[in-house]
Formats: sequence, structure tokens, C-alpha cells
Amino acid sequence: MPTFLRVEHISKRFGGVIALDDVSLGIEEGQIVGLVGENGSGKSTLIKILSGVYTPDRGEIHIGDRRYKRLTPIQAIREGISVIYQDFALCPNLSVAENIAIARWVFSGRRTIHWRRMYREAERALRQISDQIPLDIEVGQLSAADRQIVAIARALLEQARLIIMDEPTTALTEKEITSLFRMLKRLREEGIAVLFVSHKLHEVKEICDRIVVLRDGRKVYDGTAAEADIRDLQVYMTGRVVEPVQFAARAGEVEGPPLLRVEGLTLEPYFAAISFKLKRYEVLGITGLLGSGRRELALALIGVLRPAAGTMEIEGRPVKMGNIWDAWKLGIAYVPEDRISEGLHLPCSITANVILPNIRRLAGPLGFFNYRRHRGIGERWRRELSIKAPSAETPVRNLSGGNQQRVVLAKCLATEPRILVLNSPTMGVDVASKAAIHRFIRELCDRGMGIILISDDIPELLQTCDRILILKRGRISHALRGRAVTETELHKMLMEG
Repeated sequence: MPTFLRVEHISKRFGGVIALDDVSLGIEEGQIVGLVGENGSGKSTLIKILSGVYTPDRGEIHIGDRRYKRLTPIQAIREGISVIYQDFALCPNLSVAENIAIARWVFSGRRTIHWRRMYREAERALRQISDQIPLDIEVGQLSAADRQIVAIARALLEQARLIIMDEPTTALTEKEITSLFRMLKRLREEGIAVLFVSHKLHEVKEICDRIVVLRDGRKVYDGTAAEADIRDLQVYMTGRVVEPVQFAARAGEVEGPPLLRVEGLTLEPYFAAISFKLKRYEVLGITGLLGSGRRELALALIGVLRPAAGTMEIEGRPVKMGNIWDAWKLGIAYVPEDRISEGLHLPCSITANVILPNIRRLAGPLGFFNYRRHRGIGERWRRELSIKAPSAETPVRNLSGGNQQRVVLAKCLATEPRILVLNSPTMGVDVASKAAIHRFIRELCDRGMGIILISDDIPELLQTCDRILILKRGRISHALRGRAVTETELHKMLMEG
């Protein structure tokens, strides 16, 4: 197939940091190329150069017979380059049709919008890939999988010839991932190229024709997916062999009274009659498919949602929480599933993010807070969690995904919790950061903390948890010892009706 896009000797610096160093690669028409690398390897920078957000310091971009020193966002769209980010960049309060078509009408320069024609164009693009989604429903009411279909339809309406997908399977179930892969193969047959950016190497190997690996801003591997071995790809990404972290096998249950006791917790229609115990030195896994109630249960445990029935006790004392501040006071900290919108203040420094939950405790007797006096807190946690940043005053938005996740952990741990609730703590982070987070979970557990790990990552659950609860339709269907079940058995329990 002819080459659609070729970048040659692309370099980009941000101050003293080299984000991309002499990177060259090509993407053919109708080819799915996997782009992998650790957080901070340069993937996001390359995406933003291809979409016209960043200007490269050196190098060229070739599209067909046209050569560019840089692309503007409008040029990138007109050349057929479309990016679908993790949040899909959709407007939740607009309809499906409006999300698909309105940008094209705005960029066309027309003074008025012909709504009926716009809906017809949106329908034509959407029906290329799905006939199940109504055009008039608000996008905010759709599942993650359906929102992704809307984003792809928008790209098709913009006559995309290269669709860049950033972590496209992060919020999808296994069934939805299978459907997405069928859709990508259909796009490939139509000559549309895809740049598939992901940390999930088994998915990259399954769907991609070629795989490109970046490390520290340089291209270190470029070869066919068929020839690539996952262990070798991990070495290319990290420069070393990354071994999965395994907890020491426990002979039986953790001894001692419960740190947390939950009895009959109910909040219809999300979950009902949830009962379990959590002890010190224990990691309790909670899993279930999307819609099982696992996220709502996590929010109830930290006071964001208020159950209609049921009780919670911490070290034998009944507790009630009305908000997240109450949870912090009681020694419960929460690492949210979406670190960007729920866990961080991106423009603020590492220090400011870490201090925020403790700001009332650290304020003076008159309620005034002296930021300068407490700067050392951020620096301490930057060192303790090995957050890669020049200093603790670095804005969090300048950090890679893995380092942002470490800031969320630091923010929680600075409250000195007894109980830590982790909701998908390794979502969207690279293999090395994932292993580091797993090691840190073990360290916290060994210090006497009680940890609840909510995840749909089966290997993660089996590697880290002492016990695992499976939620189905808001109820606990199975309670398992972590080492008493295999990966295949756990997957079967999750998928069975």
C-alpha cells in the first residue's frame, strides 16, 4: 500500500527536557500501527505534532507529495488526520448528530446551520459503523463504547485518512473491545490508517500490523506485530526486564479484628446488600464488569454517595460520611478511576496537589495557610514516590500519566490514612509504572494499612489481592481467596450470567 504519512528526523524539546529525539516513521494507507512506550517516552508529543498542536524543533512531515515543517490543527484536519483522545473530546450536552457534524459546519465558514442537512450528514457517517445509536440522544447518556463510535463517526465525516486513537480500550469491556477491533479492521479494508496508542501490549499485538516503540524520546523498535514478542517489547520500552510483582502467599486469612466492616450497604439501582470485612495488612480486590456497581460502591465507601441502607464500622465504631472530607478525617483515602477530572488540579504544582486534602489541618490558628512554610511536604513525597519532575513546584499537567498517578497516591498518603481505596490505580500507565505501583501497594499493606483494590485487570487482582469479591448487577456473586483461583477461572466467573 502507498505511504500516507511519513515523519523524518522529528525532534522536540521543552526547556531542558528532550521529548522527541530524531524520530522517523511512516504509516501506509490501510495500516494499523501500534505506538507504545512508557509514560514520558514521547508518544503524546508525537501525537500533538501530527495533529498540529506542537511545532517540531527539527524535522519534516510528508503527506503524499506535500512537505511540511509544521502542521496547524486546521491543516492536519484538512489532510485527513483525526485524533480520538481518551475523553473523546465530545460535548455531553449535545446530541449525537451535533457532536458528529457541527464542527465540520463551523469550520466550513457558513453563517447559518442547515440542521436537517447536518443530521443527514451525521447519520450517513454514523451508519458506516453502527446502526444502534440514536442520532437525537445526548452524548452524555451514552456508554464509553458508544461515545467512541460517535468520535470515530465524526472522524469519518471529516474524511479522515489517519485516525489516531489514544488508549482506546481503557474504559471498554472485553465484548466492546472485540467490537472495536472488528470496526478497526473494517476501516483498514477501506484504506483508512490507524495509529493505535496503548499500554496494553497484548491488544497492540492482536490488532496492529506494525509496532513502533519509543523510549526516552527515541525510536528503539519498528517491526511487524507478528514478529514482536511481548516480553521483548517490554524490554524495548523500559530498557530492562520488568518482572510482575507478586505478594507472598498467605497460608490463611489475615489475623486480627476487622479494620473496616460493611454490612448490608444498599443504594438502588447500583448495588444492594453488600457486606464484607477488611483487615489490616490485607488487600481486598473488588471486580466486576462495567455497570456492576463497583464504581458506585467505591464512591459510597468514601462518602460521595450516600447509601439508602446498611452500616459501616471502622475499628468497631459506627461511622457516617457526608462527603470526602469526612472520609479523610476518618482515615479513608481514595485514588479515583479518572485521575485527570477527579484526582488532580492540573495547573497547580505537585506540592499544591499533595497539600490540598490537609489544608485545614495545616492552616494556622486563625485559619490562614502559609504555602511557603509547607513546600517541603511536596518535595518529600516527590522523592518518596520517585515522581519524575525537576522539583515539587512543577505543574502536574507537565508530568506523564504514570507520574500524575503517583501524585494522586502522594495526595492520598499525605492524609495518613488507615484505609486506602484504589479504583483502577494502573489504568493508562505503562508497564514499569504499573509494576512500581504494585510494589508500593505491597509496601503499604506490609505497614499495616487496609487496602481495597477495585479493578477489572485480572492479572493485577491475582498478583496483589488476598481476597477477591466479584460484583454482578450490584450484588456480590463470589468471594474468593486470591491464590485459590486461576486467571481463566476468574475470567469465566466474571463473564458467566
